[in-house]
Amino acid sequence: MNTHSDICVSIDIGCHNHSVAIGLESGEVLDEFDISHRPEGFDELFKRIERQKSHFGGAVSVAMEGYNGYARPLDTLVKLKNYRLFNINNLKLARFKEIFPSAAKTDPIDARKGLELFQLRDHLPLARDVLQEVVATPLENEQLKRLSRRRRALVDEKTRVLSRFQTDLQATCPGLLSITGDAENVWFLNLITAVDLLPKLARLRRTTLLKLPAIGKKYADIICEWQKHTVFGHDVEWVSPMIIEDAKRILELRSKIKSLESQCKTLMPSSQIATLIDTLPGFSVVCSSELGGEIGTIDRFQKEGSLAVYLGMANLDNSSGKKKGSKSAKHVNKRAKSAMMTGVDRHRKCVPESQTYYEKKRAEGKSHNQAIRSLGRHLCRIVYRMLKDNRAYEIRT
Repeated sequence: MNTHSDICVSIDIGCHNHSVAIGLESGEVLDEFDISHRPEGFDELFKRIERQKSHFGGAVSVAMEGYNGYARPLDTLVKLKNYRLFNINNLKLARFKEIFPSAAKTDPIDARKGLELFQLRDHLPLARDVLQEVVATPLENEQLKRLSRRRRALVDEKTRVLSRFQTDLQATCPGLLSITGDAENVWFLNLITAVDLLPKLARLRRTTLLKLPAIGKKYADIICEWQKHTVFGHDVEWVSPMIIEDAKRILELRSKIKSLESQCKTLMPSSQIATLIDTLPGFSVVCSSELGGEIGTIDRFQKEGSLAVYLGMANLDNSSGKKKGSKSAKHVNKRAKSAMMTGVDRHRKCVPESQTYYEKKRAEGKSHNQAIRSLGRHLCRIVYRMLKDNRAYEIRT
C-alpha cells in the first residue's frame, strides 16, 4: 500500500449530524462514520483524520457544503488545522449527480460522492467546478460581511413592520397617515408612541406636542389641524397597542441600523476592497462595505466574468443552433447583487458617461433593471481591475 498519499475528506453537512467519508485521491475509502454537531463530534473527526494522516503522511483536503450556515464553526476549525478547505457547490453538484447518478440517496452516499469529486477534479471540468477551494479572507472583510448581513436583515424586518404599521393605521385611524409624507419620519413615530391609545392623540395640547422630540411649530400646526377632524375605527381600542408597539419597533430598528452603519464606516478603511469600491462615485459606505464583505478576496475569481456572474451582473450563454439567447445565472450572491444594483443606479447619476450609456440602453427598449445590469457589467470589469491592481477609480477629464 502507498505509504505517502494525500488524504481526502468529504463531509455531508446536516442540521444536527454530519456524515463523513475519508479516503485517498485514488478513490479508496478508508473510513466512514457520523459525527454530531458538537465539540466532541469535531474532536472525533480530527482524531480520525490525524490517524490516517500519520499512516499515509500526505496533505489533507476537506470538502463540505457551506449552504445555510450549518457548516459553521466546523469550516473555521478545519482552516485552523491548516487543511485545504473546499466548498461543494450545491447547484453544480446537482448537475453532476444527473450525469453520474448513484443507486440511492443517503447521507453516507452523498459523503462518498465528495470523494469521487476529488478523484475526478483533475480530469473533469464539471467536477472541478463543483469543488471550489475556499481562499483565505481578510478578517476585516469577514467582519464587514457579518455586520452588513445583520444590517440587511434588520432593514428587511423594518420594511415588513412598516408595511404592517401603515396598513393597520390606515384602517384604524383614517387621515392620520396623510399628515406625513413618510410614515417612517421620526417626528411622526414619536407622536404615535407618545400615548398608550390612539384616541388620546386628538386631545394632546399644542404645548405638549412641542415637547415631543423632533416636533416643532410646523408639525405641531399640522397635528392641531388634524385634531379638528379626527375619525377612529370601531376596533381602535384593542388595535392601538399593536400599532404603537410597531412604531416603537421601527424606532428601535432605525437606531440599530444606524449603529451598524457606523460600525461599518469605522471598519471600512481597514478593508482594501471596500476602500477601493468606495472611490466609485455613487457607491456609499453601505454598498461598499456590503460588497467588500461579500467579495471577501478578489483571489476567489480567476477572471472578471466570474466576478460579474457572482454579482448578478452577467447572464449565461443559452444559444442553440441558429437561436441566440441567454439565461440568468442561478449561483448569484443575492446580497451582493442588491448592493451592486443600488450602487450602479446611484453611480450613473453622478457620472455623465454612465448616464449616457444608461439612456442609450433605455432607448433600445431595455427596462430600468436591464439597463442598470448592462451598465453594471461594464463596472464589473473596472472593479475587477481596480482590485487586482490596487488602484482607485479615476474619472476621465
